[in-house]
Amino acid sequence: PIADRVRLAGDAGFDGIGLFVDHYARLERDSSAPAGLRDLLDAHGVALREIEVIPGLGASGPGGAAAAEREAVAFRMADAFGCRYLQVIGPAGDDHAAAVTAFGDLCDRAADHGLVVGLEFLPFTDITNVHDARRIVEAADRPNGGIAVDVWHHERGANDLAAIAQLPGEMITGIQLSDGPRRPDSADYYIDCLTNRLPPGDGEFDLVAFMAAVRSTGTIAPVSVEVCSASGWANPEQHVRRIAAGAKGIT
Repeated sequence: PIADRVRLAGDAGFDGIGLFVDHYARLERDSSAPAGLRDLLDAHGVALREIEVIPGLGASGPGGAAAAEREAVAFRMADAFGCRYLQVIGPAGDDHAAAVTAFGDLCDRAADHGLVVGLEFLPFTDITNVHDARRIVEAADRPNGGIAVDVWHHERGANDLAAIAQLPGEMITGIQLSDGPRRPDSADYYIDCLTNRLPPGDGEFDLVAFMAAVRSTGTIAPVSVEVCSASGWANPEQHVRRIAAGAKGIT
């Protein structure tokens, strides 16, 4: 529940949260947003900073109508709460030029709402690694467009620290931390990444090397945690405290 999520974030020392657009839309339908959510955030000293997630590179790309609906919600969130960051994923499709145009168009629409955009590479889409994301972002060449580097998808994907370290610092718009075992708990990548992540420091990922590579770029992007964990959320208070402690220890 959103009240518990915000309370736990504030208690653990986080200054902001991210929120999935479909969750926000449900709060709107329940008349809990924007006013009720704003009161809740203010009560716990927490801001709404990040918006997840626009599929298919936005309304101009393969995401089409579904992406357009999510964009509309995301832009309402940004206008109401002054959010900084919007995340976007593939698929990009087979036409690179069209993908570049779609990403650029999304960045332009997002800029009207004060948002920077992070394109996240995901091994289960056709934007599988940082190289794929960089080709689109560089070709689109938008000042508010960049790449989201999530350690889970780095470790479980190309695992190419050199490629991350070679990114221009201003191209990194989002940094997401979690941890996990070297060997996946589930053969289904999608299920694994949504249910089996661990707090930073509790797994086998080389988070120190990852953060060193990220920081070597000179990026000033804030660090977030994304620790989707079925077992962790069985005890939310403990899970969030452990996430906070682990993130502070790494960063």
